[in-house]
Amino acid sequence: EGAQVVVEPIGTWICYLMHQVVQRLHDHKGLAEGAIMPPKWRLDKHLRINLAMYKKIAQLKIGEAIFKREYHRIIEALGSLGHRLVDQYELQRLAHPYYNSRAAGGEGHLEVAKNIYYSNKGLAHMVLALKPFGCMPSTQSDGAQSAVMSHYKDMIFLPIETSGEGDVNAHSRVQMALGEAKAKTKLEFKAALDSTGRTVEEIREYVEAHPELASAMFKTPHAKGIVGGAANYVLHVAEQMKAEGWQPRRSSAAA
Repeated sequence: EGAQVVVEPIGTWICYLMHQVVQRLHDHKGLAEGAIMPPKWRLDKHLRINLAMYKKIAQLKIGEAIFKREYHRIIEALGSLGHRLVDQYELQRLAHPYYNSRAAGGEGHLEVAKNIYYSNKGLAHMVLALKPFGCMPSTQSDGAQSAVMSHYKDMIFLPIETSGEGDVNAHSRVQMALGEAKAKTKLEFKAALDSTGRTVEEIREYVEAHPELASAMFKTPHAKGIVGGAANYVLHVAEQMKAEGWQPRRSSAAA
């Protein structure tokens, strides 16, 4: 349908699993030694409990830091075209009012968190949750999305379960949601183009004279409040045109 699709990296889920273990260690502190914590004056026992817990947490944090470093090194080597991993505490903060972050299973609170993050941060016109089958965590998060969408009126979110929907119904629902997202994209693009005072033909003419802008590895800067790649691209090219004092060939010939 002409949409630019950004697939959430599996790395987010790997970081989520490590984050949940750290959270569980904090919650279960001291319970392995019994329901009653040692008296306050038994500093040796308290120290042993804390050291055991923080040793495990440190190992997980080091592992997460190494994983993120290597992941982001690959992203940078690919021209920073991929999306960087989102901080897990930020995702937890966004989702917790709608989906308790202690409720594990599947992706837990991640689906709710990522919908809010990508929509509210101006990174996507639409979020599609594509799942092969329905399960309890998936049903819970889909239910929570109703509350999320009631608070974020401009949000477009669509959950799809491929095994239960059927090809025709799934495609039809996605096309309907994409149609709404495309309408928002076109309005945003028109507003961005109008703000530059340029035409599409002038933008294309400038890009033809600057092949680096047409490279598949070109990273378009993200303007604040602008979601679409085409709108951001037009704004960036127009800025370069203004900086160079560039005029189209027709205007130059007329002058």
